[in-house]
Amino acid sequence: MHADGLVIRDDDRREAPYRLSALGTSLGPVLRTVSDWSRTHLTQEPMAEAERVEDALRRLHLRYSTAVIQALDSADGQMRFVHIAEAARLDNGLARQRLVRLQADGLVTRTGSRYGDPYVLTDAGQALGAVYASVEHWSQPFALRSGTATSRPAAAATRTHVGISLGAGADSARTAAALRRSAAASNVMFSHAPQPEPRVPAAVTAQSAPGRGR
Repeated sequence: MHADGLVIRDDDRREAPYRLSALGTSLGPVLRTVSDWSRTHLTQEPMAEAERVEDALRRLHLRYSTAVIQALDSADGQMRFVHIAEAARLDNGLARQRLVRLQADGLVTRTGSRYGDPYVLTDAGQALGAVYASVEHWSQPFALRSGTATSRPAAAATRTHVGISLGAGADSARTAAALRRSAAASNVMFSHAPQPEPRVPAAVTAQSAPGRGR
C-alpha cells in the first residue's frame, strides 16, 4: 500500500507510523459503493463493512473476469459460450474457468441446464456499471500521477442503477486503467467496444494453475 501511494510515513524511522495518503482517503466513496452493491445484490447477512467489501472485491479481482462481464453486457441478452470466449479473446479453457467462477459468485448464470445453453448476467452482474464507474473515476488521478495512463482508447463504464453502487477487486488498478469514462450516457455497462485481451495458449494455461501453497 505504501508503494502504491495509499499510505505514507512522515519519515524513514523504523517506528514511524503510517497514515492514509490523500489518494488512500479518496478511496472512501469507492468502498462505500462496493459495500452498497454487496448489500443490495449479494448478501443480506450481517457482517463488518470491511468484510463485506473484501467479499465483494474477491468476486471481481481475477484477471479477465471483467472481459467476460463486458462481453455478456455488450451482447444485450443471452450469449453462448463460444461467442463469449471469442468476444473476450480468451481460449476456451480460460473462458470456461472464468464463467464457472462468475457463476459461483452469483454474477453470471445459464438460461438452462443443457450443454450449450447460453449465459446471461444476473441482476448483480447487470448492476456492476456503477461499481466500474466509481473505480474508473477514482483511478484517473492515480493513473496520471503514476504514469500508467494508456493512450489507446479503453472501455468506459457508464451504466448506473438507482440505489446501487459497485466496486472492483484486488485487480482494481489494472481493471480501472482499462476503463475510461465516456462523456456520453450509454445504456450498456461499457460504452465502447471491448478491448482485445491477449489469447492465452492452452499449454500456458495448463501450466499456470495456482499451487496449493501460498
